[in-house]
Amino acid sequence: MGHPAGHNFIMTTLGPIGVREIVHLLDLTNLNESCTMADVDALCTAARTRLGDVAAVCIWPQFVALARARRTSIQIATVINFPHGEDSLADTLAATQTALAEGADEIDLVLPYRAFLAGDQLLAREMIAGVAALTCGRARLKVILETGALQEPDLIRQASELAIAAGADFLKTSTGKIAVSATLPAATAMLDVIARAARPVGFKVAGGVRTLGDARPYMDLAAKIMGREWIAPQNFRIGASGLLSALLAQEDGQSAEMAGNY
Repeated sequence: MGHPAGHNFIMTTLGPIGVREIVHLLDLTNLNESCTMADVDALCTAARTRLGDVAAVCIWPQFVALARARRTSIQIATVINFPHGEDSLADTLAATQTALAEGADEIDLVLPYRAFLAGDQLLAREMIAGVAALTCGRARLKVILETGALQEPDLIRQASELAIAAGADFLKTSTGKIAVSATLPAATAMLDVIARAARPVGFKVAGGVRTLGDARPYMDLAAKIMGREWIAPQNFRIGASGLLSALLAQEDGQSAEMAGNY
């Protein structure tokens, strides 16, 4: 992967990552309960930056058709069984079908983590497999483990293995809607499972990643476990809203504190 001349770089364990590259890793997100059509329109506009496009916009299902009507080339991601992971299997599959019909390119599906914690792995397996059957060849499936609820590394590994076996294309840390979001121990457990998977599986960190300082440890970790060249939009995403502003400020040299950190 090339590094455009004249642009700032963030140093990771295995080498530099350009600010422009990080922009391309972003799932620019608005999952606020108060989100409006105007907010989604603004999000889609912001997703096309002077440094290039973000990887995707991540929005509520009711706004997928609006985003698609903009004829954007940016991927449209939406959330299903979100945020509590307690929708029925039938409702989850129906919502997925609707989102796909309205133009979603990526489905961020919440693992039914409360059921999983209670020992019901069958529901989780059936839900992921059912959504995977609908998205196969049509959309990327990112399974949100809600690692802040699972907490224990062994449980996170079990959930990661189950999700991959059931058809997940990506593993995602968090909804950002509970007290504990992404953590490095959780990301380590997930990436260790991804590294051993028999097929390519991506990783998305989400929840609490607001600054370059928040993002850098996850890029370091991914570079260490998966290799520097693995950090690309088809493999690695950062779900965030405010991080894009931080990246643009970094590029402009407007934040002396950020520049000093890297």
